[in-house]
Parts: sequence; structure tokens; C-alpha cells
Amino acid sequence: MSTRDLLFELRTEELPPRTLPALSNALTDGIVKGLDAAGVPHGTVHGFATPRRLAVWIEKLAERQPDRQVERRGPPLANAFDAQGAPTQAATAFAKSCGVAVADLSRLTTDKGAWLQFRGTEHGAATSSLLQQILDQAIAALPIAKRMRWGARSAEFVRPVHSVVLLFGDDIVPVEVLGLAAGRVTSGHRFHAPKPITLKSAKGYAGKLRRAKVVVDFAERRDIIRAGVTAAAAQVGGEALIDAALLDEVTALVEWPVPLAGQFEQRFLNLPREVVIATVQDHQRYFAVQDPNGNLSRWFVTVSNIESRDPAKVREGNERVVRPRLSDAAFFWEQDRKVPLQAHAARLAGVTFQARLGSYAEKSTRVRQLAELIGGRIGAGPEIREAAELSKADLMTAMVGEFPELQGTMGRYYGEAQGLPRDVSVALEEHYRPRFAGDALPSTKIGQALALADKIDTLVGIFAIEQRPTGTKDPFGLRRAALGVLRILLEARLDLDLLEILGVAAAAQPIHRPAAAGEVYDFIAERLRGMLLEQPGTTAEMLDAVLANRPASPLDAVTRLDALREFLLLPDAAVLAAINKRIANILRKTQVSGDWVVDPQALTEDAERGLHQALDGLRDPVLTATRQRRYADSLLALVGLRAPVNEFFDRVMVMDENEAKRNNRLALLRDVLILLGGVADLSRLPG
Repeated sequence: MSTRDLLFELRTEELPPRTLPALSNALTDGIVKGLDAAGVPHGTVHGFATPRRLAVWIEKLAERQPDRQVERRGPPLANAFDAQGAPTQAATAFAKSCGVAVADLSRLTTDKGAWLQFRGTEHGAATSSLLQQILDQAIAALPIAKRMRWGARSAEFVRPVHSVVLLFGDDIVPVEVLGLAAGRVTSGHRFHAPKPITLKSAKGYAGKLRRAKVVVDFAERRDIIRAGVTAAAAQVGGEALIDAALLDEVTALVEWPVPLAGQFEQRFLNLPREVVIATVQDHQRYFAVQDPNGNLSRWFVTVSNIESRDPAKVREGNERVVRPRLSDAAFFWEQDRKVPLQAHAARLAGVTFQARLGSYAEKSTRVRQLAELIGGRIGAGPEIREAAELSKADLMTAMVGEFPELQGTMGRYYGEAQGLPRDVSVALEEHYRPRFAGDALPSTKIGQALALADKIDTLVGIFAIEQRPTGTKDPFGLRRAALGVLRILLEARLDLDLLEILGVAAAAQPIHRPAAAGEVYDFIAERLRGMLLEQPGTTAEMLDAVLANRPASPLDAVTRLDALREFLLLPDAAVLAAINKRIANILRKTQVSGDWVVDPQALTEDAERGLHQALDGLRDPVLTATRQRRYADSLLALVGLRAPVNEFFDRVMVMDENEAKRNNRLALLRDVLILLGGVADLSRLPG
């Protein structure tokens, strides 16, 4: 089969840097999806992205769809010909729809009857004829939050599009994309090579643009920037702090990266380290540099998009831009410290947390009450009250107003400057942890209690107003909050009654909806389920069995799961699960009153008396082991029910015609099921 390389390029105005990788991946995936759906074979696929272009290069793309054998069943033979053997209208119409004469049709005979049949070859369409629809669908599916129109055009895209290239081998494919006819002309770097570039074929695209000062491969450009920034920092005796998100953003801002080192005044190093990094990194898109001892230095590295003949001027310009930013930060630092955190906290009453849930001052009050409850359970100490009252105070500072990402961090710095106890100051920062997957957890009991209280208050409050996450939308970060709660409880080994705490949090909300507590428990349990499913040897059925009992403590749920996993390695485990399931099925079909009590005197069969005696003998040791959370011992002891339960089912008719006997036996089975399910609902296991 003949193949050619395909090149598609959209040349645009500067694309949004933070979404550039997602746009590139989506475009590449969309085109490949369209080709695969059409059954067109192809080789390696390359996606390219720069600030001013999105491109896809596909190697060895087949020139046509493969031919395929087609079989179509027509009308039954009885309806296809009349008494004289002439084709009926049904046969003629079927043959016409297949593009052949009736005589060219074959017969299909099975044990169910006989039919006319068409068997033929459907020739594949030319790949070039499929590209218009494939490109339209791929572009329409791009993750663009807001599309725009430009000039007098009706086409919409994330940014104005200047040209379209679509080459199949050496040939232009005559399609129209976003109102522009495809051609073979692109351009290089805006300043270094602005003249039009004519592409002869799909091959050699990346090399030709590189000669025009454009590195089109995003990953390659990122590696160049990483190496260049590292080298520039090393030249001034330091180490660049390369944040992954910043590296991606800078990669999306330049086509021809040229790293340059610059510096600022020594006095700015008196600012907190995080403030300097936030100023340099988040506001200016520079890479901060630290010295060999790990201390922040005066140096930074910027990445220019031009190779200047006078690098000193470029360096001077970047230094001049960062200076007023750092001066503002220094001013905020001085002014904020003139006011104690208590005074900042007093202004929280004027700031809304959520319209129906009140101000940040009201949230702080709820968090304080909940934190004191949690703190009392984990031994956090009396300072938890002060930490909770000041936890949101830094939101009112000028520094956090300018750098929202420093909330909590500035609370710690201002607390330390004010002379607050160390654990209180640390908790002001740590109560936001973990902020993201893999983030550090609060290191102090006060920080743990405050972090749990803050996250749980948010979860319960938002559920109370029925704004739970839907699909990919989670504006309040509730999934992250739930995972944070679980990580703190599990990794810090905090054995807390989550159901109780959620109930207290729900009662404190201005919107009183008690059901919110249970809904949040289920929401957190789903996150727990996802976390535990990643553990080796854990199955969905095991988790169903453990979570069916709604264990109050996530740590307790993990302990039960560990015991169940160990128990299921025993030969008797499957038998016990099957017995549990059999009893559960019987009770599910009947109505067993909770008031029914087994009457030993009414047990007439040896097998039922034997089961009752075995149950009485096991109840205390099993319940004691369960209370002491010796779940493995509890499950192991339950194996003792295997023989008497099997004997019971072999020799006793549960659904006896005598109502009293029937109800007594059902009550006995109910008691057996309760004891079996003390650790986990074994009926949910495969048996």
C-alpha cells in the first residue's frame, strides 16, 4: 500500500501559554482518532506546538482506506422471485442498492432459511478526501473555553489564524480550515525569520523551521530551556530553582529560547524566601537561583525569545522590570507587620466566604469549634483556639492580596514576627496542607486538627447548599479537600470518628441540612475506595465488604481491610463467604423482625441446637476481638461456624410450615449473620 507523510499546521497569533500543551495534544489525538475511525493505517505521529503554531506530522500515512469485503443479506428467496422465477420488486431494489444485477447476487442458505446475498468488495476512499471532515471534527473538539472571531470572518478559534498548511507528501490537499484555504506557506521566527517559508513536502518541517529560529517540538524546546537555565545559573555560581509548571509556561512563551542571567539588589533578600520566589517566578516568569548552601541569591535567569546582538541590554531590561515588583513586596512586608494578626482577623467579617455560608469570620468561628473538638481527641493542646481564630487573618494582608498563592505562608511569617508560639505560627501555614497530590502533611497536632477542621467545614458547608462537584467541575476543590482529610487521618494514624465530626460540622452550618453529613461521608468513602484499590491484592469486592458497614474511622476501615485480606488467604475463607451469602439471600426474601429473640426451648432439631450452641460459644470471643480491633482474630474465630452452619442447612427446613418454628430459625440465622458481619459484610465477597 502506498504511503506518504502528512503535515498539518495552523499558524496563529500568540496562543494561551498555560493551555498550549493541552491544545496540541487534543489536536493530535483528534486527527489520529479520525484516521483510526476511518481505518487509514499510519506510522509515527508527532505533535508540535509553539506560541504561534499548532502542527501535526504523521509518517507513512496510507493514500487510501483499505478495501474491505462486504456481505449484505437481501430479501428471503421466497419473496425474491415470483411463480415464474422472475425477480420481484424486492429483489430488483436490493440488487440496485448494491450496484449489481439480480443475476450477480448469490444465495445464502442456513438452517433458518434462504436469502439473496450480495458479496463484493468496497473500495477504500482516498485519504485526501477524508481529511476535511477529520480536521473539522478535531478542531471542533478542542478544549477551548472561549472561542473568538476576528476581522470579518465567521470562523471561531482560540486566537486569530493567519495561515493553514496541509501537505500530503508533496501535494497540497485542497481543504478549507477556519475560513482559510490550505497551502504550503508558513513563516519562521517573528523577528529572526519573518519572511514566508514555502514547504516543498511534509518531510523536513521541523528542520526547516529550526533554520528559521523556531524549535517546533515542545518537549525538545523544554529540554533546551532546562539545560540553558541550569547552565546560566551555574555560570553565576548558583543552582536554578526549576518549577515544572513555570518551565512548561516559559516553553509555551518562546520559539527560540535564549537564557540570560540577571540580578536584583541585595536588600530584597531580607524578604521571606517565598515572597522573592513568587515575585520572580509567578509575576515575571523568571527562574530564581539559590547558592550552593541552599540560600536564595540575588541572581535569576530569564528566557528571552530573541538572540540579541546586545544581551546586556536585554539583561538590563529584565532587571529594571523586576525591581519595582520587589519594591512593592518590600513595602507590603513592612506595612503588614505594623498590624497584629488579630487586627487583620477582625476585618474578615467584611469578606464573604460563600454567599449562603457567611463571611470568613463566621467560617473561622465554625473552624475553631471543630478544631477544638478534633484537637481534644488527638492531644493538640489549648493553643489550637488561637491558631483557629487567626487561621484566615493573612487573607486581609496586602501581601496575600498581591500574592494569593502565599496565603498561609505569610500567616506563618507574620505570626513569627509577632512572637506567637511556634506551633501556632506553623499551623497558620500548615492548615492548608496538603494543597496537592504528594504535598507534605501538617507536622504538628495543632496543624493537623486545624487542617481537618478547615477542610471538613468546607466540605459539609458546600454539600449543605447542594453544590457538590459534578463531572469535571469542582470549583471549591472538594475532591482535593476529601483526599487531604484522608491523607491526614491515614498517614498521621489519627483514629477519629469521622461520622461524629461530620455531624457536628453539619449542625454548625448556617444552612441546616443534616443529610449533608452522610453525603460527605459517602463522598469521602468514594475517595478512600479509590486510594485503597491501588493497593496490591485489594479487590472491589473486599472494599464493598468493608465499607458496607460504614466504619466511622477511615483508619479503622484500613485495619479491617488488612485483616480481611489476610483472612481471605485461608482455605476456609471462601466457604465462610458462601455461607454468609446463602444466609443473606434467605433473609433478604423474608421479613425478620429485629424484636425476634431466639427461643432455645423451641429448637427441636439437633442441627439447630448445635448451631445455637456454637453461636453462643463464639459470640463473646468474636465481639471482644472486634471491639479490640483484632479483626484477624475475629474472622479466624468465625471459621468455627462452618461445620454447624453446614449441618443446619443439610438437616433443617428453615421455611417450616409452622410459623413459630420458621420465625425462630430465621431469628437464629439473623444472629449468625450479625456475628459474621462484624468485621465486614462477607456476603459481598465472591463465594
